[in-house]
Amino acid sequence: MYNITIIAGARPNFMKIAPIIHAIENAKQKGEALAYRLVHTGQHYDKNMSGSFFEQLNIPEPHVNLECSGGTQAEQTAAILVNFEKELMANPADLVLVVGDVTSTMACALVAQKLHTKVAHVEAGIRSEDWTMPEEINRLVTDSITNYFFTTSELANQNLLKSGADEQQIFYVGNTMIDTLLKQRPNFRPPAVWSQLELKPKSYIVMTLHRPANVDEESQLKAMIDEIIANTKDLPLVFPVHPRTAKILERLKVSHPRLHMVAPLPYLEFNYLVEHAKAVITDSGGITEETSVMNVPCMTLRDNTERPETITLGTNALVGTNPQAIKPYLEELFNGEWKAYKTIPLWDGKTAERIVTNILSLTKR
Repeated sequence: MYNITIIAGARPNFMKIAPIIHAIENAKQKGEALAYRLVHTGQHYDKNMSGSFFEQLNIPEPHVNLECSGGTQAEQTAAILVNFEKELMANPADLVLVVGDVTSTMACALVAQKLHTKVAHVEAGIRSEDWTMPEEINRLVTDSITNYFFTTSELANQNLLKSGADEQQIFYVGNTMIDTLLKQRPNFRPPAVWSQLELKPKSYIVMTLHRPANVDEESQLKAMIDEIIANTKDLPLVFPVHPRTAKILERLKVSHPRLHMVAPLPYLEFNYLVEHAKAVITDSGGITEETSVMNVPCMTLRDNTERPETITLGTNALVGTNPQAIKPYLEELFNGEWKAYKTIPLWDGKTAERIVTNILSLTKR
């Protein structure tokens, strides 16, 4: 029996590992000797991650929650190192599979290698080249101690080869987040705000802002929102907002009849809003992937991106962090000149199958 320990530390990680678990289950039904243990580090506490969350997305409940939430970067890293070491010693594995770029990804890869356990990294090789982002440090450290790299793009492959990875270790498989998106798309459902605001398809804009560079600089946040409000004609702006950001906006007295701040939404409801929006304005990396595949115009309020394929082949535009830069992009949107999705290779809903096929080949090496 080949035992895989799968790590998830935050809600988006579960979207990425769900199809991998389904693919493992399918392989087991065909007689393959695979077993998995799902470990939630508890890095991000999310009240939306109840039993219904796992049920909605057909994701199994984690076998264990290490409950490593809160604290500084160092404190959280230390807690995950200590708790995951105990977990892996009690439940040894042949392979530890980590996803994405959160602190749990890096910390669990480190523990595994110290315990002489092979590491596979899903979404390996993506780079923003911005070392001020904790996620970039997590990516660099994780990839420097990974045995098997599962990548989302040809550029990620090149990044890994440049850093010294062996070609035999790199498996170009696609994007598991898109596996989940395509599988769940028929299940998207309108959130309460849809009927409350009497929203109509392509007649509103979705906003999400969470990066410290945007939300912690109060004058920057206010300037950005003012600029968005000033250049979105008469369209409603639907803004699922983190409670911490909501407090800052309240202190800044940011309000407008068209700006509707709502609580964070579950996956199926949020993506229903995105799918039917005229556009999305965000500073999230993952959302740019989903908007591209759903052919929804997307504007990213960041100076760099680790997902350049969403710009070259997708519907994403890198606006930058200067509020004055927003207006021309909104003009392009309203003039009907936005680019269409051109298909990103291997973002086809079959990534998890390719990952498990490759893992099976590794067991026979």
